[in-house]
Amino acid sequence: MGETIKISYSEAVAELNTILQELENSDQVNMDTIGSSVKRAAFLMEICRKQLHEMEEELRNYRDW
Repeated sequence: MGETIKISYSEAVAELNTILQELENSDQVNMDTIGSSVKRAAFLMEICRKQLHEMEEELRNYRDW
């Protein structure tokens, strides 16, 4: 997903929660929907990982002052 819009950590987590709820509450399994939802969730999790890593590095830099 070549998305250039910056998504905040909070927005990514909120969207992940929405995707999870939709998957958990779905009465019918639609493989097309599941596939795209899982891809989007993976994309959002990567955003979260990157932002957490950046924050960790930033905190290390402050600690090393």
